[in-house]
Amino acid sequence: MIESTIEQSFKEKVCNEIRLAEEGIGRYRVITPFMFEDGDHLVIVLRKEANKWVISDEGHTYMHLTYDLDEKLLQSGNRSRIISNVLSANSVLDHDGELQISIADGGFGDALYSFVQALLRISDVSFLTQERVRSTFMDDFHTLMNDSLPAGRMAFDWFDSSNDPSAKYTVDCRVNGMARPLLVFALPGDDRARDATIALLQFEKWQLTFRSLAIFEDQESVTRKVLARFSDVCEKQFSSIGSNRERIQTYLREAADVS
Repeated sequence: MIESTIEQSFKEKVCNEIRLAEEGIGRYRVITPFMFEDGDHLVIVLRKEANKWVISDEGHTYMHLTYDLDEKLLQSGNRSRIISNVLSANSVLDHDGELQISIADGGFGDALYSFVQALLRISDVSFLTQERVRSTFMDDFHTLMNDSLPAGRMAFDWFDSSNDPSAKYTVDCRVNGMARPLLVFALPGDDRARDATIALLQFEKWQLTFRSLAIFEDQESVTRKVLARFSDVCEKQFSSIGSNRERIQTYLREAADVS
């Protein structure tokens, strides 16, 4: 039977623990030992479409990632680039969130091997290296700001050109259009928190009129003394983007009087 031939190909190319479970005409669940970090198994389906076979995750991989990440964060910035590179390297296509690979010249085992590798590597976007996490945090910050406010109300990488023409004291985003502009700092760690503290103190010295907001990558990772000094000069803080996304957006829109 064709399913036994395909199953044997899967076992030879990937691992001996794979088996097929028939779910209907031309449709099989591919049962593998491969799992996400939280213990959930990869969802893999082999199905017949017209005159060809395809392997699909039926949208499960992205859905699984959104348990911990906002969907918009997967569609832009560093995470999006990583995912695109993984898909391209493994000949996997993204059809509106459903990941698929077509079987070419009877290469069932080779296709499954590439597909599993792609799914596992995509799932790793939640566990990037520290350098990549840092750049991803800034991507996430820009996405958050652009989703929250009209472009005309924001100036990224702002500095006070009158008092600081050499841009020594920068602000990640200045929200304008109010009597008291909102200066928003994105803080991935101690160094940037120190810089923001110095900038805010300098702005006070120049007697600028403003409000201040800080969004941390992970506030708990900031040294206690650094955080204490920063807290003395910053009006409002959020410990991270993740679970605070809606609260941050509400705060930004109310501060900017944007409905």
